Amino acid sequence: MNIKRIVFTALFAASVCFIGASAFAEDITINGSTTVLPFAQAAVEKFMSANPGVNISLSGGGSGNGIKALADKTVNIANSSRFIKFDEVKTAMANDVYPVPFAVALDCLLPMVHPSNPVNGLTTQQLKDIYSGKITNWKDVGGDNAAIAVVGRDTSSGTYGTWQEMIMDVGEKARVTAKAQTAASSGAMLSTVANNKNAIGYDGIGYIDNTVKPLTVNQVAGTAISAKDGSYPLSRYLYMFTNGWPKDDVLNFINYMLSAEGQAIVESTGFIRIR
Repeated sequence: MNIKRIVFTALFAASVCFIGASAFAEDITINGSTTVLPFAQAAVEKFMSANPGVNISLSGGGSGNGIKALADKTVNIANSSRFIKFDEVKTAMANDVYPVPFAVALDCLLPMVHPSNPVNGLTTQQLKDIYSGKITNWKDVGGDNAAIAVVGRDTSSGTYGTWQEMIMDVGEKARVTAKAQTAASSGAMLSTVANNKNAIGYDGIGYIDNTVKPLTVNQVAGTAISAKDGSYPLSRYLYMFTNGWPKDDVLNFINYMLSAEGQAIVESTGFIRIR
């Protein structure tokens, strides 16, 4: 099976409707994105409660690590806050693994600052200039005369990959400043920004609470409406990947995530339903 056929299969799978699966119980292992973790954890708990014979192990080690684990055949489902990369597909195929994506939620990647920061919005160019180190003081973007504390994510993070693609790689590519602090997870990013009045970071919409202030981007607020109509520039899908077309309880769980109940869980954790 060649790459083109894999991509076609992936696109077809992403728009899947429900189909039947057997009632055979099994153990399921899920690893990957910490962005996906809140609603995945809630869904896992409710799914296991309704299906006592099924045991699901869930962990969040980053999108890249989840996809790698899927390629290594050590997990059944890889959670990811970005789409799979071309080289990851090739690596998986070399191990007879054929990743199939299921979009399970929408998200807005929100730049955020401390609530005391007077800045309410930035442009994508300003964000790029801040993260590349070209802009280093808040006064240059309408804030106080204070050095900007840049907080980013590690390279295994899908959120890092999305930020690179949507901010740093637009136009002339730029690297994140070496002075940036690295947060190991979405939760760590939130707490880092919340505890530093001069910090700037970014997180999925479901993580944002009153300990931080989300910023508008190009004068557009990140909301369910702006994500769905495409007006918010940093909106994205969140995925669950399986090895080939899922079967048995893996398929049952994917179907559950796409069901009305599963999508209600997505919404209850602050993310955006796609169904």
